[in-house]
Amino acid sequence: MKRVQTKKAPAAIGPYSQAVKVGDMIYTSGQIPMTADGVLVAGDIHEQTRQILVNLQAVLEEAGSSLAQIVKTTIYLTNMDDFIAVNTVYGEFFAGSYPARSTVAVKTLPKNVDIEIDAIAVSEQNYSF
Repeated sequence: MKRVQTKKAPAAIGPYSQAVKVGDMIYTSGQIPMTADGVLVAGDIHEQTRQILVNLQAVLEEAGSSLAQIVKTTIYLTNMDDFIAVNTVYGEFFAGSYPARSTVAVKTLPKNVDIEIDAIAVSEQNYSF
């Protein structure tokens, strides 16, 4: 097991790793709309979703993977009215072959953000979709 840490994504805000790699599998912690230097994105849900996906991309690259190697994501939303907007941005990052996904409504998220996304991916050198 290897813990994954990159300065290209925000540091963990608690006692957890940005991701953990076990064999060919990478399990990311949830990413919130925060820049690598720890600033929360104050824009609309489109901008927040983009920042999260940029963060996930940085963590996965550090682990030897990529967004294209994601097997499953989970999206947590405090407002399901944002579902269509999130889908629009999500589609910009995942062209063609989409990972499995769950989207759930939650009451609140860390730092009172509107969205959080985590992912499970495989190592890029060993698989292709």
